[in-house]
Amino acid sequence: MNKKQKATFIVNKLEELFPEVPIPLDHKDAYTLLVAVLLSAQCTDERVNKVTPYLFELADNPLEMSRAPVEKIKEIIRPCGLSPRKSQAISDLSKIIIEKHQGQVPATFVDLEALPGVGHKTASVVMSQAFGFPAFPVDTHIHRLAQRWGLTQGKNVEQTEADLKKLFKKELWNKLHLQIIYFGRKYCPARSHDITTCPICSVVAKTIDK
Repeated sequence: MNKKQKATFIVNKLEELFPEVPIPLDHKDAYTLLVAVLLSAQCTDERVNKVTPYLFELADNPLEMSRAPVEKIKEIIRPCGLSPRKSQAISDLSKIIIEKHQGQVPATFVDLEALPGVGHKTASVVMSQAFGFPAFPVDTHIHRLAQRWGLTQGKNVEQTEADLKKLFKKELWNKLHLQIIYFGRKYCPARSHDITTCPICSVVAKTIDK
């Protein structure tokens, strides 16, 4: 089974197991999604979803957030970790959205990645899930699974993203990255993983790349 055959099998299996994939982070628009994704860095989606209702009660739009005290933001988001850095980034990016983007989250990679605290992965999530632009956000979990499945030898998420984009059709990217995340959580954990019972590893991990 070569990489193309593996990719086809994986797409079919993921579609079978996860035909519907809601966005794991609770949000109501592009701005609240952006903030939630920023908070999810080195933090679980579950914990973010417990924190954001309190944060968005304080402010759920760039104007109100730009006026909120950074210390108050930091206090609310403390359970998500890295609260000093994240709170300052949320405050600063809100001000930039007001001043430079007429209060609207920008819909380009260049403008998003220019915002404080927003890297390529965060920008990719917002572009794909808020604006429907084809993107393939790759975090450490997707990177791990792609290596485990023999789809990439990339040493970092950037290389893995490039390899996955070559393997899978563009129209699949936005849904596929979520399907891989859900699959990893349910069937393919980093530790105590049984390859013989995994619906994908039990097939592709036994094959040799060509």
